[in-house]
Amino acid sequence: METNNLEKLVEELKSITPFKTTTEVGDVALIASEQPRLILYAKVISIERDPSKKEEWWNIGLTFLTVPLQNVIWTLRTAQMTGQEIFTMGGEKRFFQTVVIGSEHSAAGESGKGRKTSSQKGSLKRIK
Repeated sequence: METNNLEKLVEELKSITPFKTTTEVGDVALIASEQPRLILYAKVISIERDPSKKEEWWNIGLTFLTVPLQNVIWTLRTAQMTGQEIFTMGGEKRFFQTVVIGSEHSAAGESGKGRKTSSQKGSLKRIK
């Protein structure tokens, strides 16, 4: 992948995906990787402070929503686990940010460019 391709992909993802600004247990995260080239979702199953580090690092338990499901623990700083920073793992670039799912979008009050606001109605109509 050429230099800055992950950055370009992240910009495009941010324009079409409703992302959250926080990360909590139970959230679904979108993960993008430069090598191997992939985009996948993972469920956040735990978040614990890493006591072995002086700075603010977190052990994030994840279940990759792949077949088969895979459980991993990533150690990330707050800026990395909230999509503010692209980071490297094993020398390869990664992006991680949680997404707004379904009705959570309007409940969270997060509306962005190209997304429906709570005052807009969807195309489905209830027929009595």
